Amino acid sequence: MSDEASVADTLESAEGAPIGVLGGTGKQGRGLALRLALAGHPVRLGSREADRGTAAAEELRERAGRSDLDLTGGDNLLACQAPLVIASIPYSGLADTLAPLADALAGRVVVSCVVALAFDGDGPHTLLPEEGSAAQRIQALLPRAQVTGAFQNLAAGKLLAAPEPLAGDVLITGDHPAARALTAELVAAIPDLRAVDAGALRLSRPIEELTAVLVGLNRARRTTTSVAITGLGA
Repeated sequence: MSDEASVADTLESAEGAPIGVLGGTGKQGRGLALRLALAGHPVRLGSREADRGTAAAEELRERAGRSDLDLTGGDNLLACQAPLVIASIPYSGLADTLAPLADALAGRVVVSCVVALAFDGDGPHTLLPEEGSAAQRIQALLPRAQVTGAFQNLAAGKLLAAPEPLAGDVLITGDHPAARALTAELVAAIPDLRAVDAGALRLSRPIEELTAVLVGLNRARRTTTSVAITGLGA
């Protein structure tokens, strides 16, 4: 079966299927997992160490006060079994984490929320790879997956503060319209977030760079900012 056919099967079978989260023990990964589980999605947290994934899932169920949440954890291969997988991995660990999982993620839709942030005397800035963005770097590491970019501009702490409401737009990029549409459905499942189709994966670069601007504002103003696009209509 070709990779295109495999991805088509993935898109057809994604409804009601679990969502995998690679890097599910980090703050952003846990926040997205919690929000999606509270929205009714089965979620599988992945970690390099299965025990850490299991512990993170248990902690999130306790945080929510919901032992009934379909939220379980294990190793990274557990997360890779889902048709749609969120990559919430530190930028410095992308190659070490994803390269060994390339076969397991073939035919999957992989959503990158990775931003390579660095700080100097002038504040935050982004580190951009040769490919142009972290999302494009992930696509290069996973050539048989369909990579989209989303959630980069959402504050991890705000995500993890569920059920406190969120606000803002989530810009979605990707080179495959069907994969962008599936990612948009994922965004729409989280109350008060709006999915905005922003086009090709190469546009992940300015979106990731915008995260540094937001972090700088948050630090200077002691607040939590988000992105809102006006003029789009309904």
